[in-house]
Amino acid sequence: MKVSALRPPRLRTTETEEERKVTWTELFYDLVFVVAVAGLGARLLEDPTIRGAAVFTGLFVPLWWAWAGFTFYADRYDTDDLGQRVLAVAQMVTIALMAASVSGGKTDSLVAFALAYVGARVILIVMYLRARRHVPETRRLVGGYVRGMSIAVAFWLVSVFVPEPYRYILWAVGLLIDFYTPYRLRRIQAKVPLDVAHLPERFGLFTILVLGESIAAIVAGLSHEGWLAAPVVTAVLAVVVAAGLWWIYFDNLDGTVVRRRAGQKTAWKPTVWIYGHLPLVIGLMATAIGLEGAVIGAGGHDWPANERWLLIAGVGGALIGMAIIEIATERSDNAVSRLKAQWRVLGGLSAGVIGLIGGLTGALVTVVLLALLCAVQVGGDVWLNEREAANAQGVNIQDG
Repeated sequence: MKVSALRPPRLRTTETEEERKVTWTELFYDLVFVVAVAGLGARLLEDPTIRGAAVFTGLFVPLWWAWAGFTFYADRYDTDDLGQRVLAVAQMVTIALMAASVSGGKTDSLVAFALAYVGARVILIVMYLRARRHVPETRRLVGGYVRGMSIAVAFWLVSVFVPEPYRYILWAVGLLIDFYTPYRLRRIQAKVPLDVAHLPERFGLFTILVLGESIAAIVAGLSHEGWLAAPVVTAVLAVVVAAGLWWIYFDNLDGTVVRRRAGQKTAWKPTVWIYGHLPLVIGLMATAIGLEGAVIGAGGHDWPANERWLLIAGVGGALIGMAIIEIATERSDNAVSRLKAQWRVLGGLSAGVIGLIGGLTGALVTVVLLALLCAVQVGGDVWLNEREAANAQGVNIQDG
């Protein structure tokens, strides 16, 4: 599709048109995050300790929030015109700088990371100011967004001139303001709904992007070890783990909850559904790095406890993240939704038990047990889906 000349933003989510699809601009925009996520994953692989995981999380959260901020804007206002494409590419530059600044090499610079994040948020503010001018019915919402983002950006900008560890405190405050702003405006957002097809598709694409890191990590681990029996079996089962997590998430991807309604008693659910993806994708990244370490460890190399627990925390965290998303999901049968959430939590706790067993048995047995756990989770999920479908059919028969 050819790009249009300058065209003012419009509120896309209230239009009665065909179901929206992700644009080529959005897909191209995601490419820079593929590189950024891979770079942070390599950093975690080099330091899979508690400190390394904390640093990874601290850098991953603003990166994810930069992606989410652009996604929320595009969901409501994107017209894919010349102006929007230029701003999207400009923001891609800032994300690339964020990724390069924490590459772990000699160019590593947290000051550059903060400045690049400030640049990304300032560009997003410009996007919203453009929408404020042309979409008068959303000016109250946009004004709240711009104020919140501007205050948060100020904290990040000041952090450049503050030494560690106080710099991280300012980052945390800025992120808390950024995260709190949409929640504070949740009632206003009910009048400016998100798209129930486009937004879940975007979050699904980012999730599949992160899941791809598991496949890349498994291949990297196997190429490191060669064609020995134990690493090959571990790699095959590692794919089963990744596939199980993929299956559970995408079989339950229902974003209808994001369409807030005025007077809605569960106005917290859309925010929880969105924010629940953060522990999910962090868990998936930890799983990817942990699986690579397990494949290498199965080849007879030392498999340190911190690498084992990184894998366990990744799988368990991903399941807990999916439980949070499930709690916020609105289904025809809320009892089934509660059971699914409980099933995920039980799976996350079971992963912890597997971690204890893994300390005695090694990498291969640990991945065998994790693959079995994911298979059991999928089986329970399929059964609950059948139950929900049967209940819905029974209701329809009664209504008929």
